[in-house]
Amino acid sequence: MKLTEVFLLAENRLLREALIRLLGKKHEVRVVGASGYTPTAYEDIVSAHPQIILLDSNGLTVSNSTLISSLQAAIRGLRVVMIDMDPDENTFLKAVRSGVVGYVLKDASALEVAATIRAVAAGEAVCPPSLGMAVFRCIAQQPPVTVTTSWGAGFGLSRREEQMVELLRERLTNKEIAMRLNLSEQTVKNHVHHILRKTGVPSRTSVIKLCNGEPGKSGHLLS
Repeated sequence: MKLTEVFLLAENRLLREALIRLLGKKHEVRVVGASGYTPTAYEDIVSAHPQIILLDSNGLTVSNSTLISSLQAAIRGLRVVMIDMDPDENTFLKAVRSGVVGYVLKDASALEVAATIRAVAAGEAVCPPSLGMAVFRCIAQQPPVTVTTSWGAGFGLSRREEQMVELLRERLTNKEIAMRLNLSEQTVKNHVHHILRKTGVPSRTSVIKLCNGEPGKSGHLLS
């Protein structure tokens, strides 16, 4: 049986110790590390290279909310599960936008935590049924993204890059695009560089002008 390697990052020591004992009884899970939010926590996680990281609510606020995207950029395929969470819709949606694929409430049982880890390891997303409707409402309220396929095809842009151009036209920053598309900021930056290379223009502003049919002008590379 292939083990799912998990790292636990939580401020509360009692919570960490309780989860380590719980997960230690699960034959399909191996805890490869546990830590509070110490100065070396990021390096410890990257060094352990887990498949799943369990975070408490501090994971959404530490380092100006860049912890999750930084870890996902450093560890390919890393999946993030929030534990010991409140049933607050805004916090839940912030977590989803940050790249979280598992969300476990404070009153969840030990069996529910273990089940969430198994499901996430299998490629599923897990959230409390009471919060599932928030995702549908959020998506329904967002304006649709129009993909200019015929325009992008002339430059050899992929469908994702065409989608990225439309978001550039909305004057979104890399961070905002990453949140909209549930990507890491580094991935967005890579896409922007590919778009600039394929279209032959020097800046994202020039991409917008080119997409709008305006003549391109020289400028600085902004990504």
